[in-house]
Amino acid sequence: MLDVSVRKRQGDFLVDAAFNSPAAGVTALFGRSGSGKTSVINMVAGLSRPDEGRIAVNEAALFDSAARIDLPMDRRRCGYVFQDGRLFPHMTVRANLTYGMKLVPAARRVIAFDDVVGMLGIGHLLDRRPARLSGGEKQRVAIGRALLTSPRLLLMDEPLAALDETRKGEVLPFIADLPRHFAIPVLYVSHSLDEILRLADTLVLMDGGKAVAAGPVEDVVGALHLSGAVDAAEAGAVLTTTVEAHDPAHHMTLLAFPGGRLSVRRMDLPVGAAVRVRIRAGEVGIGLSPPRDTSFQNVFPAVIRDIGPPQDGQVDVRLDAGCTVWARITTRALETMSLRPGQVVHALVKSVALTRADVAGHEAPPPQRAAG
Repeated sequence: MLDVSVRKRQGDFLVDAAFNSPAAGVTALFGRSGSGKTSVINMVAGLSRPDEGRIAVNEAALFDSAARIDLPMDRRRCGYVFQDGRLFPHMTVRANLTYGMKLVPAARRVIAFDDVVGMLGIGHLLDRRPARLSGGEKQRVAIGRALLTSPRLLLMDEPLAALDETRKGEVLPFIADLPRHFAIPVLYVSHSLDEILRLADTLVLMDGGKAVAAGPVEDVVGALHLSGAVDAAEAGAVLTTTVEAHDPAHHMTLLAFPGGRLSVRRMDLPVGAAVRVRIRAGEVGIGLSPPRDTSFQNVFPAVIRDIGPPQDGQVDVRLDAGCTVWARITTRALETMSLRPGQVVHALVKSVALTRADVAGHEAPPPQRAAG
């Protein structure tokens, strides 16, 4: 269990955040810039001292103001991957990887060098210096360096923020595989819902220095108050689905979820694979009856559970389709259709609205080039 309850005043900004999550998988701190994400992760790392509170991993206290515990950074056993990698420019990749490892007593080294190099696909880079690496390669080396300290917790502060979309696509599968491969919990800071969808098991929503929600990704993303903590265009729901079938002729994949099926662009995943799908509220329409002669390929029955307050001529409607789906419609549509809680309707979602960034399966890391 990762248990964090911290309070720290930083000028006019007060961080007062509390959350806990299972000590397994990826816990993501998510929110707008300036919401307090990096402040929290730096307190966990020991880079910043809370005014009061407690930080513990599996009941081992890293900081406890009441018990007067404040372990120094080197005793917290937290590996840290920064946004810019921070590799030593004068050292080879091999030397960068082993720098922190050599500071760890041999009896406490539980992660093997060859295992890390093989998993991250960086064997062909060992004799290079950072200046000869791409951005994605630098971040994989930085991840390897942190892993080789055999940490009890891996901290990652927006490690993909400085990369373009191609490099992000190279590194994401490796990060996603870390908890399964090394059984090390990860605390991951990001302001990208695309990354959260691919990586996180637990989501902590930060807003104004507070952890306003925490829990499984699907639950937190679909929470009503999420709309106020992210851009309106990002608000919506995340569905857990499985691959049911593929339609090669139309380059589509059929995904099943408790309330029905979704057609999305073709995915290279086997039948039965788990897939998360993000459906933005603005991409969901509502019909009073199943539409005929329509281009909508995703139509499934739902029950209206809640209708949010109107804002700028729009309103969010929470639908129960075996799982939560949000629809954002105009107040005019709400009135002309006489929509009300408890009413049975049909949700409509365009297949083309579900982009590759909205659909995340557990794909294996891409193959790497041979050494040389």
